[in-house]
Amino acid sequence: MTDISPVKKMLDEYKCRTNEQRSAALREIVQELTLVGLSRTDFFSHAAFYGGTALRIFHGLERYSEDLDFSLEKPDASFSLNDYLPAVRDELASWGFDMTVEQKKKANDRAIQSAFIKGGTLVHLVKIASLEPPVSGIPPNSLLRVKLEIDTDPPGGAVFETKYRLSPIPFAVRLYDTPSLFAGKVHALLCRKWKERVKGRDFFDYLWYLSNNIPLNLAHLEARMRQSGHWGAMPLRESNLRKMLEKRFSTVNFALAQEDALPFVRDSRAVDLWSAGFFITVTRDRLAVIASSG
Repeated sequence: MTDISPVKKMLDEYKCRTNEQRSAALREIVQELTLVGLSRTDFFSHAAFYGGTALRIFHGLERYSEDLDFSLEKPDASFSLNDYLPAVRDELASWGFDMTVEQKKKANDRAIQSAFIKGGTLVHLVKIASLEPPVSGIPPNSLLRVKLEIDTDPPGGAVFETKYRLSPIPFAVRLYDTPSLFAGKVHALLCRKWKERVKGRDFFDYLWYLSNNIPLNLAHLEARMRQSGHWGAMPLRESNLRKMLEKRFSTVNFALAQEDALPFVRDSRAVDLWSAGFFITVTRDRLAVIASSG
């Protein structure tokens, strides 16, 4: 009997029915192996994991996710993401992934450093998922692609914690606690550049926080909004936040939000009720806030 590789075991746990689902699952496995590689360095002595992928991996958010978002715990203009990319590349290779890992220069925002992990989807479906070519539903030029971003000038007020994973091997990751993660999500809801497109995943994640009774770290939200130019010198009060959320929900095209979210959610019924009235009502009923001390 042939031994099943550890990555194949991870893939089998997804119980994928289509090649598109297998491709998404492989991307998420690449994300977790990237965290393993970073955990073998001193990366998490300086940085914390946050965003939707952090919520999925460590708190069970039931949607597909794309990027790995990190933040330094305190500003450091000398930090270099590029120093840690060889560890990521080596880790992925040790598990059978043939991926390029390269930093991308961002001319318009020096505080944000980015890198991309890329590899052919088809070759990995054949190699790791043990599919026989031709593989239906996957274009020949399709890429497994994961973006890493780190904020080297983070806003204050966040609270951090260490979490552990046992698979594929035991490893530790430093990340934002859930109230601070919630603050980051609400900042995205209120302040994201909507000219790009409505990001339905923000709304899906927002409901996850409400349904899990996670309070919002208001001090961190205030610091984020002030840094991005969306709030002035006055203290941010809970009443201000509730008014801003209701105003935002009243202006969103929820049909577009649903359309954006559907490829990422496992049950399409999760977005059926989305409307301004729905979000305003559940916010009034369920939103809890950890008030700023200032």
